[in-house]
Amino acid sequence: MENKKVLLSVKDLEVKFRVRGRTLTAIRGVSLDFHENESVAIVGESGSGKSVFTKTFAGMLETNGYISNGSIIFNDEELADTCVALDKTAVRMINAAKDALNRYSKLEAGADIYKQILELESEKKQRATISDAEDQAATAQIDDLVFKRTELFNQRQTVDSKNEKERYRAMGNEIDALDKQIKDLQKAKADKIKAHKKAMRNDTAYLKQYDERMSELKSAYAKAIDCTVSDETKARNELIAKEIYLSVGRFGAHKRNQCYNKLLKTMKKAMQLGVDLYDEDMRNDVFDDVVFRVRYIDETPEKLHGTCVLNLAKIQYAKDWSQIRGGKIATVFQDPMTSLNPIITIGKQITSIILKHQNCTELEARARALELMKKVGIPNAENRFDDYPFQYSGGMRQRIVIAIALSCQPKILICDEPTTALDVTIQAQILKLIKDLQKEFNYTIVFITHDLGVVANVADRVAVMYAGQIVETGTVEEVFYDPKHPYTWALLSSLPQLAQRNTKLYSITGTPPSLYNSIVGDAFAPRNPYCLKVDTLKEPPMFKVTDTHYAKTWLLDPRAPKVEKPEIIENIHEKLMAAFNI
Repeated sequence: MENKKVLLSVKDLEVKFRVRGRTLTAIRGVSLDFHENESVAIVGESGSGKSVFTKTFAGMLETNGYISNGSIIFNDEELADTCVALDKTAVRMINAAKDALNRYSKLEAGADIYKQILELESEKKQRATISDAEDQAATAQIDDLVFKRTELFNQRQTVDSKNEKERYRAMGNEIDALDKQIKDLQKAKADKIKAHKKAMRNDTAYLKQYDERMSELKSAYAKAIDCTVSDETKARNELIAKEIYLSVGRFGAHKRNQCYNKLLKTMKKAMQLGVDLYDEDMRNDVFDDVVFRVRYIDETPEKLHGTCVLNLAKIQYAKDWSQIRGGKIATVFQDPMTSLNPIITIGKQITSIILKHQNCTELEARARALELMKKVGIPNAENRFDDYPFQYSGGMRQRIVIAIALSCQPKILICDEPTTALDVTIQAQILKLIKDLQKEFNYTIVFITHDLGVVANVADRVAVMYAGQIVETGTVEEVFYDPKHPYTWALLSSLPQLAQRNTKLYSITGTPPSLYNSIVGDAFAPRNPYCLKVDTLKEPPMFKVTDTHYAKTWLLDPRAPKVEKPEIIENIHEKLMAAFNI
């Protein structure tokens, strides 16, 4: 993959969901690069985080889900290229931004003192309340009781209050007891905070020392920021002012002014804290809090020209997704009927997508739709164009979904278990279709599946996921024939084709861990027959096997005992060949 361009780069991604007053961490620090025109399979059990991971690429997370950390950089030159008109409004806003930034730049000279002021204020606040550890422990205890109370209340709603009076009353008493415990804990927490505040107010020696130190720092800060701004800094500020307008110029007037003012406030805060705005990565981070940054390239008297740093994890403007979702990143889901509208004709559903994302007439859209229908193998496409989804078989509906996904020639095609709902013969046809069309359209395939048999037919590389983390990644040959992680061993051992006559089919014991709680050690440890003591204490790093093969297991540590992979997956190639009578 060294010669192929990185199309999508995911770094340290963390995704959380708010569920019934609790927080579930579905993706935990995932990093993975996707290259142009390659096929990457993401495999793992149900609930391992495969679909959630790829939903972040297209902004399709559920409303209670959010990206709490990490970046998703999409390297698309066509989408990144940005031009905005250099009209009177643009010139006025750029000049105003430049003047504001020049004023704020004086604050950079006092950044170290400002941080000391913040530390002193923070210390005073900490003395007036309980410690972070105490606060987290108390909050976790209260949240746990609130969750139990909610679950019990919901369960009580299903009980017949007339015929099950005793049970109904007992559950009511249990809820009342939980309510009392919650109130007692909340009062105990509030009383502790009150006691800390009182103790701090009575500590006259500390308060006197605090006032003297704060007075010294404020005096020093006032002197430090009473300075002149260098020509070099002014030139940097002029460039940032142009980048601010480049970044907000695509919006309507109201949204543009809103983001413009937010960016100026964010820049002021960054300068106060001494953020190095000459550093590209740091400047990106400052912009990302409001809108993705457009890096300045050049200009003419009529327009400014720049290129976007497309961090999909930070997109906050819904219209930005309309350019990416469908046009650049498309998805084929497991059940085609969840993607197709049952009361709109097949032809209309394809042409509507083409008309939305491409500049063409209805006649041109129809011609392109018919061409796509033929490419995906719909027989007699002209006569089937005005049919409804119910008139198509399951396999043909999935072909139409693929045609819709490819109608705008996306760079990335996410296939979320697209063959699970189909019979075996149709599965093979759909897989072959997806691979054949890749040669023509040159898209990158991200294939989600729990079936390792499918992976061998589709993927160039494989990423194995467990409990929201990638535990092994490598080429398909490396993961199939030389797997290193015990979870990958278990998945391969579960292939039905490897089962021998009169033997039990292998299955992985236990269940995946709850992602509501923080996981100590290796998440797979409780189910791992090769578990080491360190697995229960410390999370393993990602060990390098080859330049393309990595695995997150302590078994690869040089100090670990030598463990061979299970006998059932030894010579797996020959066993599969024999199973399929090839």
